[in-house]
Amino acid sequence: MRNAPRWARWLVPLVLLVAWLGVGGTLGPYAGKLGEVSTNDQAAFLPRSAESTRVLEAGKAFDRAGTIPAIVVWTAEGERVTAAQRQAAARAVDALAGRPGVGARPSPALVSEDGEAMQAVVPLERNLGDELPAVLDEVRAAAGAVPGTSVEVAGPAASQADLSDAFAGIDGLLLGVALVAVLLILLLVYRSVLLPLVIILGAVFALGLACAVVYALARRDILRVDGQVQGILSILVIGAATDYALLVTARFREGLAARKDPVASVRAAVRRSFGAVVASAATVAMGLLALLASDLTNNRALGPVGAIGIVCAVLSALTFLPAVLALLGRAAFWPSRPKPSDATVEGHGVWRRVAALVDRAPRRVWVSTAVVLTFFAALSPGLSSKGVPLDEIFVNDAPSVAAQRTLGEHFPGGSGNPAVIIARADRAAQVVAAARGTDGVAFAAPVTASGRPGTGTPLVVDGRVRVDATLTDAADSDAAKETVHRLRERVHAVPDADALVGGYTAQQYDTQRTAARDRSVIVPVVLGIILLILVALLRSLLVPVLLVATVALNFLATLGVSALVFEDLLGFGGTDASVPLYGFVFLVALGVDYNIFLMSRVREEALAHGTRRGVLRGLTTTGGVITSAGVVLAATFAALMVIPLAFLVQIAFIVAFGVLLDTLVVRSLLVPALVIDIGPRAWWPSALARRR
Repeated sequence: MRNAPRWARWLVPLVLLVAWLGVGGTLGPYAGKLGEVSTNDQAAFLPRSAESTRVLEAGKAFDRAGTIPAIVVWTAEGERVTAAQRQAAARAVDALAGRPGVGARPSPALVSEDGEAMQAVVPLERNLGDELPAVLDEVRAAAGAVPGTSVEVAGPAASQADLSDAFAGIDGLLLGVALVAVLLILLLVYRSVLLPLVIILGAVFALGLACAVVYALARRDILRVDGQVQGILSILVIGAATDYALLVTARFREGLAARKDPVASVRAAVRRSFGAVVASAATVAMGLLALLASDLTNNRALGPVGAIGIVCAVLSALTFLPAVLALLGRAAFWPSRPKPSDATVEGHGVWRRVAALVDRAPRRVWVSTAVVLTFFAALSPGLSSKGVPLDEIFVNDAPSVAAQRTLGEHFPGGSGNPAVIIARADRAAQVVAAARGTDGVAFAAPVTASGRPGTGTPLVVDGRVRVDATLTDAADSDAAKETVHRLRERVHAVPDADALVGGYTAQQYDTQRTAARDRSVIVPVVLGIILLILVALLRSLLVPVLLVATVALNFLATLGVSALVFEDLLGFGGTDASVPLYGFVFLVALGVDYNIFLMSRVREEALAHGTRRGVLRGLTTTGGVITSAGVVLAATFAALMVIPLAFLVQIAFIVAFGVLLDTLVVRSLLVPALVIDIGPRAWWPSALARRR
């Protein structure tokens, strides 16, 4: 291309630009269509091999109408429920039977032992989709006909409606907040009008392509997508595409400052950044694909979805962005202009001072930073990952949470979320007796043909019965999980009963145990993958081991800080069982990105100037772009906080804080100081280890 006609040199950029404009125009709308193929039914994301999952599958045979329960709770405004109120509640329940969306006859209204409240179970059709909130409003309106009472709706149907409402803004609000945050940061960093818009446009094109691929796979049931995966995909693609674009742009700016030809500068930028960008993307994509080893379905879903997003981000950064930069040339940076000093170490004043600090006392720098990180890492066991209580799932006080709280004040703590036992019909009496004799079980009875426990002949399906056991403690409490453990021991001991225990509490118990197993399997796999990629990129053994160790230390320190923030500042009683694993995969894989950007440049400089000067020059020249990339990624993940779910808020904080800690401390101080202190031996066994 160097000796090709002028028009031929512009042909490739033009073709790439037209191709990406076609991608954006055709596939861009898919960024808002993932909701059509996503599900927020949390029952679909349980451990595949767990006992509670088998109970869920077996229990479908007992729900002939295919329903999901909504629990109406009436609280008397006076001291006790009156006879007139009982009669009005009975009429309200009868009026709900046969209404659109009601899948089976509601249960009678039952009065609590304290006489201050009533409850009735209204089975709703399971597949109402967007119509569920309207049906629940009709249920509330009908139940509101009971004078002198306040009405709330709890249960799985109400929780599902609140969950759908929480994700309602994920297509527009989340994406808008993330893009605005990135745009403002880029405007401040580059003081340019056009370049930030180009980078944002490339990220949006990458997101549209990723969403189109995921949409096609999800529509064919090859992938499963829920609101959490959907939100993380948007943030991941925007953040990664911007990070990779910043690295390519930095190289392009250096090229323009040293030469006048934009096409040659673009070629040099892509050639010199290609290895670091691809290696960086590979660590994230392979780390995400390691989630396929998880037994939790939502973890397995995130793996390939996230990897698809990363691949699309790389394609955009290495094709769309270079094409536009080649066509725009210096105009991309208007109104600022690349200066000759941008191509030299002397052009980076702040980072020259940081490099000088590291160079003066490398051992003191790395020891002091390591001690501080180790102190916070020692606090990491204080982060509880036993699951989020029901009243903390939503950041705001959702109606279903308030209703569940009211239900627990007047009825047994497990009301509305019973433990579900599936057993052989001929051993039903023994199983019921074993359940009733279990400490922590308030009541147990087989489900009858009417769909309600203890009112008639047990319903037998394929020789099996379903027994509902109401627990005395709240369904999301540690005490309830202990009761499930005891209940399983008791019913498993009934001879020839083939009993299985499931239900909400059992699902939480199984998810917690499975998440612990996943961490023990996936964490070593991810670290091994990252280590192999670093060895291949840096052609060394010692430096990759040091980099993996530093990002692991950064992760543990972040968990330690999170333990303090979540409990003392945000008031969380714990995190979802999957939060530490998600945080590890994102933070370690993304944290290695910045070390890859740094150390690939350090190796390049060390080949020409030696290890010590190579580290200082690499730190100086990459300091600004890597810090900008870290701030951008932290801001994009922080945007997840606009979705009012504790899980996403916790992930957002862990990744955003961890990325900033890694960018400003680990990559800027700890790693450079370590490599300088070790000297050329850090590159062992490559030839660089023998150079001075």
